Amino acid sequence: MNGKTVVTGVIGADAHAVGNKIIAFALEQAGYKVVNLGVMVSQEEYIEAAIETAADAIIVSSLYGHGEIDCNGLREKCDEAGLKGIPLLAGGNLVVGKQEFADVKERFEKMGFNCVYPPGTPIETTIADLDKILGVTR
Repeated sequence: MNGKTVVTGVIGADAHAVGNKIIAFALEQAGYKVVNLGVMVSQEEYIEAAIETAADAIIVSSLYGHGEIDCNGLREKCDEAGLKGIPLLAGGNLVVGKQEFADVKERFEKMGFNCVYPPGTPIETTIADLDKILGVTR
């Protein structure tokens, strides 16, 4: 264990569970304490779990294409709840239809997300970014 806690889950009305379990497993193998909220998670549930566990980061997954809508306002709610500056990471099929990922990434960064990943990003990429953000050395 590296002493860092992350909250994970699949946001909104999304019920895609397999990738979520793989992400949680990989994070645990990398030494993170994982609070996996499962599927169909609301913004408030992420925030409550992060507060209760003194989480170091929140990782949001979305596969059904409505991630942008579901994530809108999360940074502000985190800030209001006392989680100002908590790293927010998001990945998956975050938008509906074919869109340039650079545009999607820019919109998520404007919403306050630290890292944004397109579909098919290896979890090792996310772990490396998380390590860097949280100062974890291997």
